[in-house]
Amino acid sequence: MRRFFFLGLALALGACSTARPPFSNQYAAGYGVSEAVSCVPYARGQSGIPIRGDAYTWWSQAVGRYARGNIPHEGAVYVLAKTPRLTRGHLSVVTRVLDPRTIEVTHSNWGSDRATRSVIYERMRVEDISPANDWTLARFWNYEANSYGRPYEAYGFIYPR
Repeated sequence: MRRFFFLGLALALGACSTARPPFSNQYAAGYGVSEAVSCVPYARGQSGIPIRGDAYTWWSQAVGRYARGNIPHEGAVYVLAKTPRLTRGHLSVVTRVLDPRTIEVTHSNWGSDRATRSVIYERMRVEDISPANDWTLARFWNYEANSYGRPYEAYGFIYPR
């Protein structure tokens, strides 16, 4: 009887959790966490670049401290611009360059609701759709919709030393 009580308790607590099980397809892979992790400390930890402050401020803070550019490299921080949709910008870290217009990134706190923002994306595909091929406009893979999402404006890449 005691064993059934603990089994029932474990199942009930699991049902209350906001964490999502691991998921993966060819365009994205990740796992849920109980609370959203801001993209800034996550990118700082993944890249080793110790800049602080809102994501969009990283671009200007990197001047004179880190090289910046518009060509993706593994380990570089991709900085999305401050917009009405992204009021603090967003950061992701390049984990793989697939071709000049397609990369994979790792990032956190990305989504339209609490459940999708409480995911650590270990791998997500991003495509450059900028007219000048300079990564100033990109679309991220949307795992739930199984397609690329809306365009996001970006500043570019900050390269670790």
